[in-house]
Amino acid sequence: MDRGLYVIRFDNRDSGRSTHFDDAPVPDFAAVLAGDFATASYTLSDLAGDTVGLLDLLGLESAHLVGASLGGMIAQMVAIEHPDRVRTLTSIMSTTGAPEVGAPDPSILVEMGQPPSEREAFVAWQVRASGITGSPGFEFDEDAIAERAGRTFDRGYPALGMPRQAVAVVASGDRTDRLRRLDVPTLVIHGDADRMCDLSGGRATAAAIPGAELVVVPGMGHSLPRELWADFATRIAALVKTR
Repeated sequence: MDRGLYVIRFDNRDSGRSTHFDDAPVPDFAAVLAGDFATASYTLSDLAGDTVGLLDLLGLESAHLVGASLGGMIAQMVAIEHPDRVRTLTSIMSTTGAPEVGAPDPSILVEMGQPPSEREAFVAWQVRASGITGSPGFEFDEDAIAERAGRTFDRGYPALGMPRQAVAVVASGDRTDRLRRLDVPTLVIHGDADRMCDLSGGRATAAAIPGAELVVVPGMGHSLPRELWADFATRIAALVKTR
């Protein structure tokens, strides 16, 4: 269904065809968790600045922001630090940065292991990881996941890109107080079966942002099942119409 909207998608830094920070320090996640951010190459503020820079390049004064997982955190940060550039905010399977909410199930990090650097092994790893973190209430389309994983790898997958982004999240701290000062129509979507970012993260996000609507999806994990695309698009389009 055509909802009259124009969608802009882009690669965040350290992913795809965007800038890779291969010469940056190797992320020391344990040190970051202990409060030592020396190996943090950038923060969510930098990623938010990249988003605003793209708006500038495209000649757009403002936009309706939609982000999932890390993208949701970046979208939140854009709304916090560049409120005049955000018309509406949709935060999907994301969290506030508060350490007591939105944490992953520790066991899945062990189950998943580290992504391989060789293409065929990476695709197999992505399929297995998606089975661990995905949505148990919906179809598991192994072929589609494998095809997307291959495209992801071919587009540009720096081995330490994901760890550098994870370090950026922790180094950026808790956004809760700043989220409470937002004045933007907001939709928060989260699955009740999310093992990568606990539902408490979505609940905390919606509770912090004044007037935010929370949609909890039964059976949805840390993925975007095809069966939900039309519903999500309808909800986002309805939010867009408020501004």
